[in-house]
Amino acid sequence: MADIPARDLPPEARGAAPGRARLQGRRVLVVGAGTRRTDDPDPPIGNGRAIAVLAAREGAAVACADVDEAAARDTLERIREAGGRGGVVVADVRDAGACERMVGLAAETLGGLDGLVLNVGTAIGRTRGLAGTEAADWDETCAINLRSHFLVARAAMPRLAAGAAMVFMSSVAGRRPGSGLPAYDATKAAIEALCRHCAQEGARRGVRANAVVPGLIDTPIGRDASRGRPSRATTPVPLGRQGTGWEIAYAAVFLLSDEASYITGQSLVVDGGLSNLQ
Repeated sequence: MADIPARDLPPEARGAAPGRARLQGRRVLVVGAGTRRTDDPDPPIGNGRAIAVLAAREGAAVACADVDEAAARDTLERIREAGGRGGVVVADVRDAGACERMVGLAAETLGGLDGLVLNVGTAIGRTRGLAGTEAADWDETCAINLRSHFLVARAAMPRLAAGAAMVFMSSVAGRRPGSGLPAYDATKAAIEALCRHCAQEGARRGVRANAVVPGLIDTPIGRDASRGRPSRATTPVPLGRQGTGWEIAYAAVFLLSDEASYITGQSLVVDGGLSNLQ
């Protein structure tokens, strides 16, 4: 893939475009709103942080939830610097009680919930395949990548206002093999199925649920994956580059907004053509 200078990307892909009030008055909980700490001197923004900041820029009040309080507060500070508002909720999503408390505190802090983004996830292991995947790694991946989404969705569904929207974060790894991590691939595929169930269950109240399916995205987690699997960085993406966290954020904000008012139970693939054009 080509290394395209950030200055050559459109403002939206760089996170430099102004807000357009697309989520004005909305109250949104972003689970996984922090960005993983890294020693990179110029780290890219993570998907969750970009979603939280962009949602606030578009007029939403945002509850930034993460297991890492410092990371969540960093995101909140960026929101406030941009003139937005929100709060921080610290929770370990592996704990069912913590998920329930997180959703309740977010709803209390924001005065209700109109949007939910489920971005938390992990990729445990280093391209080890079936034989190299320990049962404990499988269980931990499922707990964070899938079980937590169920727990948060279960807690949020009765609290979401009529006409609210849920956005699940999946991955192209759930549609085509390649990560070398069977637990990661399996959970990302299952997230789309869980999303469809939530869409069906929420439809009677006008609560929509959709998934964003990222491809190769330049985030701290993405760079870590490339270090463990160098071939990732040379994957022939038709558009010739990796995506940015901001480009994932725009997809999520679209699905949260009234622009997507007749879209539910769907998956929006954001992968530069990787899935269908090879």
